[in-house]
Amino acid sequence: MPTNIPNLLTWFRILLIPVFIAVFYVSDETLSLHHKHLLGTFVFWLAAITDWLDGYLARVLNQSSAFGAFLDPVADKLMVVAALVILVKLGHVDSIIAFIIIGRELTISALREWMAQLGKSKSVAVSMLGKLKTVFQMLAILFLLYQESLFGIPTRMVGTVLIYLAAILTLWSMVYYLMLAMPQLTGKSRDQN
Repeated sequence: MPTNIPNLLTWFRILLIPVFIAVFYVSDETLSLHHKHLLGTFVFWLAAITDWLDGYLARVLNQSSAFGAFLDPVADKLMVVAALVILVKLGHVDSIIAFIIIGRELTISALREWMAQLGKSKSVAVSMLGKLKTVFQMLAILFLLYQESLFGIPTRMVGTVLIYLAAILTLWSMVYYLMLAMPQLTGKSRDQN
């Protein structure tokens, strides 16, 4: 297990997950709902920043590793799933939206694993559509966690619109990745077509 700065940031992000969850399970007498939303938003924002930073540093410092390539998306998915479960519990996200996003993540992770076993992992590498989905998803979660007006912006309404857009992009990107893998899924290579 390589211990470099990007991987340490990824481990830090994983350690933030129980902290994030704990924020919303502290009693209301200890931490008001207002403060839970502020602290939860901050912890999620910190995780999102470390996600960007570990990738940036891995490239700039030339510290990319197979272990980091495995651990980074796992950390991302765990944090997003934790946030969606909390948002469903709080009534800020419909469970069907959470199911769509979580289901897609499981499906595409399994697809990538299978394609890697076939030696075809590059055919389902992260696309711009997947990155756009992630941006909408992260912004939506931040707005939905915050819950209060921000410079006159109704964050809950904006977050709700963004999470629905993220769900649409989620489905779209899933179809896109499945179409890329279709030759292997149907047992036909491009040479046979």
